[in-house]
Amino acid sequence: MSVTLTITKTQVAILELSRPEKHNAFDDIVISELIKCIEHANSLDIRALVLKTDGKHFSAGADLGWMKSMAGNNFGENVADSEQLAKLMSVLANCPHPTLCLVQGAAFGGALGLIACCDIAVATNKAKFCLSEVKLGLIPAVISPYVIKAIGERQARRYFLTAEVFTADVALDMGLIHDISDDLAHSEAHFLACLLNNGPQAVKSAKALIDEVANNAIDDALINHTAKRIAHIRVSDEGQEGLSAFFEKRAPAWQNAAKQ
Repeated sequence: MSVTLTITKTQVAILELSRPEKHNAFDDIVISELIKCIEHANSLDIRALVLKTDGKHFSAGADLGWMKSMAGNNFGENVADSEQLAKLMSVLANCPHPTLCLVQGAAFGGALGLIACCDIAVATNKAKFCLSEVKLGLIPAVISPYVIKAIGERQARRYFLTAEVFTADVALDMGLIHDISDDLAHSEAHFLACLLNNGPQAVKSAKALIDEVANNAIDDALINHTAKRIAHIRVSDEGQEGLSAFFEKRAPAWQNAAKQ
């Protein structure tokens, strides 16, 4: 199989796409495998999900051979194929666990959707990015909700239309990635250490809170909701443990568990 899911002793799910001979491009089979793995990870009691790929490049996006085969399909068949890609983006974006994406080499087309769907993204200094769809007479439709949310409408107006290749520095400036590192293994260890240092339920609740607040107007309903949110977690077992550990000047239980 070209997609593997491994659960570490520290309850971290490592999702790896290994199709280096195709520059980790995805076709219908790869998309199906990714969906199954992510859905399985979403159902587990884990601390984080790491998305990475094997080889020189992160991903060339959609497999050209697969795209060529779809060109002969009718409209309904193309909709069905696109809905699978849309499902992949959705299950990744709605993963309840914190997600970390590690990017090396080229990340083109649909690969930017995978990056944008993750909570944290790190790329090497030599990574290259491109929303290349219009070069093929296509548009980045399925990934657009996630990419535009990450980089903003103004940047999308440029890069969706020009299909320019841009650098990791530009990707960092526009918000597609969060950090640049030539040692992805070190960055992976750093961010996982940060995540594992925090309350597991608090991290998941904080992630859910972002979606709730970012997509709603600041009104009385939202204000009341956030007040109830903090009250609920403050009286939870994890909240009580965290507060007690702080005042007693000791490590909370989840930090000790992460070291075992």
